[in-house]
Amino acid sequence: MPILHLLLVAVIQGLTEFLPVSSSGHLILLPNLTGLADQGLAIDVAVHLGTLGAVVLYFWRDVRAAVAGVPKLIRWQIDDQNSWLALCLIVSTIPVVILGLVIKLTGLDVAMRSVAMIGWTMILFGILLYWADQKGPTIKTGEHWSLKDAVTMGLWQAVALIPGTSRSGITISAARWLGYERHGAARLSMLMSIPTILASGAVLSLDVIGEADWALARDAGIAAVFAFVSALLALALMMRLLRSVSFTPYVIYRVILGIILLAIAYG
Repeated sequence: MPILHLLLVAVIQGLTEFLPVSSSGHLILLPNLTGLADQGLAIDVAVHLGTLGAVVLYFWRDVRAAVAGVPKLIRWQIDDQNSWLALCLIVSTIPVVILGLVIKLTGLDVAMRSVAMIGWTMILFGILLYWADQKGPTIKTGEHWSLKDAVTMGLWQAVALIPGTSRSGITISAARWLGYERHGAARLSMLMSIPTILASGAVLSLDVIGEADWALARDAGIAAVFAFVSALLALALMMRLLRSVSFTPYVIYRVILGIILLAIAYG
C-alpha cells in the first residue's frame, strides 16, 4: 500500500478515535469520497492497536489501577477503588460486545456504511452532544463512577456501532447527561475505549489470521506507529482544552460535515 495512503488512514484514525467526531465514519468516507481502495482489515487492526497504545500510555495510572483490581474482582472482593474500576469497565463493555457480534453475524455492519447514514448520524448525535454538554449538571467527577452509571454509559456506547455516531461522543454525552464534569466525562469515555478496542481488535484479527505476509506486516507496523503518534497528540490536546473549552467546536464540525455529506448523498 502506498505510504501516503497508509499515512492518511493512520492519521485519520488516530485523530478521530478519541475526539467526538467518529473515527469509523471518517475511515468509511475515505474510500467513498477519494476513490482510494479500502485499506483492508489488517490495516484496521493495526491502527486500532496504535490508538490503543496511545490511550493506555496517556491514562497509564488508571490502567494500572484497573489491572491491579482484576485479581480481587475475580475473587469477588470488590473492596477498593481498583477492583471497583475494573468491575465498572467490564460491565460497561458488555453491551457493545453483544450488539457488535449481533451486527457482524447479521451483516448489518455492511448495510450501515452509507454516506447518507453517516451524514445523518454526524448531525443528530452532534446535536445530542451539544444538548448533553450544555444541559447536563456538573455534580460528579470520574472518581464518583457508579455501577449504575457504568451500565448506562455502556448501553449508550453500544449505539456507537452505527457509523458516524462516535464512540467517544456518545459516551461523553451519556456522562455529561449523568452529571459528570467535562474532564471527568472524557476520562471515563477514554478508559471505556480500552476494553472496547481490545474486543474489536480481537474480532477483526480473527478475520485476517492467515492472510498476513511480510509486505502487509510492514504496512501494518507503519500504520500502527502513525496512528499511535497522532492519537496521543489528539488525546493530549483534547484533555488539556477541556479544562477551559466546551465540546461545542466538535459539534460545529460534526454538523457542517454532516450537511456536506447529505448534500453529496442526495445530490
